[in-house]
Amino acid sequence: MTGSGERTTGNEERPEDGDRPGSGRIDSNIPNVARMYDYYLGGYHNFAVDREAAEKILAIFPDTPAAAHTNRRFLQRAVRYLAGEAGVRQFLDIGAGLPTQGNVHEVAGAGCEVVYVDNDPVAVAQARALVEDLPNVSVALADLRDPDALLADPHVRGHLDLDEPVAILMVSLLHFVPDDAEPGRIVARLRDATAPGSHLVVSHLTLDGVAEAPASQGQEVYRTSTAPIVPRSRADILRLFEGYDLVEPGLVWLGEWRPEPDGTPEGVSHGYGAVGVKPKY
Repeated sequence: MTGSGERTTGNEERPEDGDRPGSGRIDSNIPNVARMYDYYLGGYHNFAVDREAAEKILAIFPDTPAAAHTNRRFLQRAVRYLAGEAGVRQFLDIGAGLPTQGNVHEVAGAGCEVVYVDNDPVAVAQARALVEDLPNVSVALADLRDPDALLADPHVRGHLDLDEPVAILMVSLLHFVPDDAEPGRIVARLRDATAPGSHLVVSHLTLDGVAEAPASQGQEVYRTSTAPIVPRSRADILRLFEGYDLVEPGLVWLGEWRPEPDGTPEGVSHGYGAVGVKPKY
């Protein structure tokens, strides 16, 4: 389940509609949430159907590209914190899309093990081609909705020692998990499978403060895509961190989570973000 999307540099050549970049089939007739996200970021891994749906969202929420970049920078700041101050050396990035420039293995740096996970075979094939020469990076084809199978995947088990602290990243992912799939249960299963001192990073879309009409219109656009979107309130998102202690400043708007020390202002946020740590007691 691609969450934070195909994290691209914006320099790739746009595929012609109907082409099949990487291996596997691409359905270019249904808007894909990862490719829509790529379009918001100015990338080229998208098709006409994705651009058409994304433009509908932009007509409702014109600041969506700025919000997408804010989300991306939150991911990078969280990884820098984890690899630096928190001393984490293992990262499990679920719903990763394409690990290109500025993603987890680059930000975390040498000496860290990183496993990217996605349930899109095309994204996984492309990601594996990008990281095949990196000994500490692997890509697993697995689905968050089956956490036991995800944890048992040989790419996960072969690179991560779950008896040592692991950072689980779910960036722009859980708002694509409907309530009947029990996102809280999924997060709890992953929490229980990891060692004390492990961390959870979540960014999650919200419609807090958004008028009912545009909120409904935006959700309707995503109902025609590969993954209907489920925005949640701050209280609902906070419950996903049950069993974790929140790292300061807690669950806040994405741009407010440990902004850059140079005072560079963050852009608009469409969601909340937080980092939690599984206590050692």
